[in-house]
Amino acid sequence: MKKRWSKGWSIAMAAALTLSLAACGAGTGDEAAAKDAADGGGSAKGADGEVGSKEGGSSTGEKKKITFVLDWTPNTNHTGVYVAREKGYFDEAGLEVEIVQPPEGGAEVLVASGKAQFGVSFQDTMAPALVGDGALPIKAVAAILQHNTSGIVSRKGEGMDTPKGMEGKKYATWESPVELATLRTVVEGDGGDFEKVELIPSTVTDEVSALKSRSVDAIWIFYGWAGVKTELEGLETDYLAFADLDPVFDYYTPVVISGSAFLEEEPDTARAFLAALSKGYEDAARDPEGAADILCKAAPELDSELVLAAQEYLSPRYQADAPQWGYMDPERWNGFYSWLNAEGLSDPELPAGIGFTNDYLPR
Repeated sequence: MKKRWSKGWSIAMAAALTLSLAACGAGTGDEAAAKDAADGGGSAKGADGEVGSKEGGSSTGEKKKITFVLDWTPNTNHTGVYVAREKGYFDEAGLEVEIVQPPEGGAEVLVASGKAQFGVSFQDTMAPALVGDGALPIKAVAAILQHNTSGIVSRKGEGMDTPKGMEGKKYATWESPVELATLRTVVEGDGGDFEKVELIPSTVTDEVSALKSRSVDAIWIFYGWAGVKTELEGLETDYLAFADLDPVFDYYTPVVISGSAFLEEEPDTARAFLAALSKGYEDAARDPEGAADILCKAAPELDSELVLAAQEYLSPRYQADAPQWGYMDPERWNGFYSWLNAEGLSDPELPAGIGFTNDYLPR
């Protein structure tokens, strides 16, 4: 019998990143915009009026209003959008972009309903929203990072430098079917017995403290933030990157999403936004220090030392070996969803090609 996808996986994977972030919030205007959208306020409008035309801006010169919903508090996954806004790339494209934090349910529902035009999601957490009776009309339109930077971190020298080494160790779990299937695959692929891994409910709010206190032995993290933090705090670790353990786990995380109706009705606006956003991420890739300064200006409560170190780690990974920033390889996209199908983790199964497009990236 097939296992039905757990909606809790979306919350769990967000927690892997966000629990390691410094406490930081967007401005009250951004929070109000997100709340207004979540409460049914319609597509976002600026204080000075209606949205513009279907091209980048209106024929009267009025800027097109765009709402961009983050997946959580600002961090180095998001730097490109802040760089594009700070450097005027959106203005040049005839766009006025408001960056907001998501409501509790995430960006997907706002984007699907047209209350926001773009948002941040993840290929894995998108999957349950793409099929079934409650499927949402959303698509990934750009990859923020070209490769999966998540994996398992543990204290160095305690035998967990291979997946089999997790036998007899305490792993902090969100008890998600996808999470556990991923771990089972890599442990058993290394010749280990997954049943010997000690699974304990995750209450981790700070990975460094949890590892130092020995309350857990292994944690799933995004290295671009939590892993960098372990380095800054002098905690020596072993790290198992999922993308290195099995190519099927080199999926796209995070991604920029948009609503299918918006893409069909306003393709020029979508292309104008992504062209400007591409410039922001390209600049962040070339100038990590300048990009970190822009992010810290937008979110001053972030730890500037951590932001800079995280930016230096992520900047070369925005585009990496792809032909351009944002490109998603169909073989890799479909490969991960085929694995979900084979593991019985999506009901109904995810068809090839679902949930993404490269058609709106700059040509």
